[in-house]
Amino acid sequence: MSRRVRGDREEADLPVDPDVDLRHAPDPFRTPAPPARGRTWDVLAVIALGGGAGAVARYLVGQAFPGPPTGFPWGTFLINVTGCFALGLLMVFVLDVWPPSRYVRPFFGVGVLGGFTTFSTFSVEIVDRVSHGAGVVAGAYAAASLVAGLVAVWCGIVLARTLAGLPVRRGGRKGE
Repeated sequence: MSRRVRGDREEADLPVDPDVDLRHAPDPFRTPAPPARGRTWDVLAVIALGGGAGAVARYLVGQAFPGPPTGFPWGTFLINVTGCFALGLLMVFVLDVWPPSRYVRPFFGVGVLGGFTTFSTFSVEIVDRVSHGAGVVAGAYAAASLVAGLVAVWCGIVLARTLAGLPVRRGGRKGE
């Protein structure tokens, strides 16, 4: 990792978001510039299209795996865990493998996966289980979702890095 000197201290270069055009990025040590009012409708349209596709997929999976009011909501659990796995996989390819693109991360990461995964349904299902006297199921669902989601993201990252021929990191990056 390269280093730069700023004033009387030396700093490491930080990772760069591939969606940011650094030619127009403001200096972080100056007064922030007002937000750009450039062309954003195209990115919003891509997010909306992806969100619609993700929401339809979520609906279909939810219909295939309906959950009783006191039982474990397998449909939403499956949706959120697979969404976590897909997000881990996607972010490695978007940030470390593919060339920068204006639309890939907004379409898939924000749109499709944002429309597919569902924190609101997860929350409502926990409250529903508790209100129907199934607090143990609600607690198990909450804990299992958290653990399985974190494991799924990690598995997605490991699989993507393996498929891309990148080392699977087990700690900080060199120089950090």
